[in-house]
Amino acid sequence: MLKIQGLYKSYPTPQGPLPVLQGIDLELAGGSSLALMGESGSGKSTLLHLVAGLDQADAGSIEVAGKRLDQLTESQLAAWRRGSIGLIFQQFNLISSLRVEDNLAFQARLAGRHDPQWQAELTQRLGLTQLLDRYPEQLSGGQQQRVALGRALAARPALLLADEPTGSLDESSSDEVLELLLQLLATSATSLLMVTHSPRVAARLQRRVQLRSGRLVDQDNS
Repeated sequence: MLKIQGLYKSYPTPQGPLPVLQGIDLELAGGSSLALMGESGSGKSTLLHLVAGLDQADAGSIEVAGKRLDQLTESQLAAWRRGSIGLIFQQFNLISSLRVEDNLAFQARLAGRHDPQWQAELTQRLGLTQLLDRYPEQLSGGQQQRVALGRALAARPALLLADEPTGSLDESSSDEVLELLLQLLATSATSLLMVTHSPRVAARLQRRVQLRSGRLVDQDNS
C-alpha cells in the first residue's frame, strides 16, 4: 500500500539547509496500521505531509497503491488526494458553516464516492445519529473528532493519515475515538499511518516506528 525509499527533506534557513528527513525507507501493507513516533522536531509531521502529497521531497520516492507521487502533475496529485487518502488532524478542521451531516459527506462528495448507506453506518457506529443537524461549534471535542473520523472514512480511502488525532482529547475520549477507529479499520481494507507522541496509543496499532533527528532508528512489530 505504501512504499517509501531513500526519502530526504530539508528546509532553507539563513544558516543553510536544515535536514529534516535523512534517508527514510518504510513500507506499510494494505489493511495494516503503523504508529510513527518521535520527539517534536524529529520529522514525523513532515513525513506525513510528504505522504499526503502536501509537500515535495528533495530526494527519494513515495509510492501509494502503485502510484509514484513525484510522477503526478499538480492536478493529478489533487485528484489522487481527494480519492485515495483520508486525513485526520488534531485540530479537527471541520467546516463551521456546514452541519454534521454535510461535514461527514464532504470528502466523499469531492471524491465522487458518496455512499448514503455507508455514511449511515458510519453515523450510527460513531454515535452521531442525534447530532446530524448540529454545527461543529455545538459539539464537544470528542464529538468533533468523531465527525472528522467519519468524514475521512466516508470516501473509503486506501490510506488514512492521522496526525495526533487524539492529542487534544482527554484520556477517556481519546480511548473511545481510537477504539472506534480501529473497529472501523478492521472491517475495511484501509491502511493507517498515525503520528503520535503517546506510547499508550501507539501500542494499539500493529507496528511502531521511531524517528529521531530525521532518521528511522527503531522498529517494533507486535
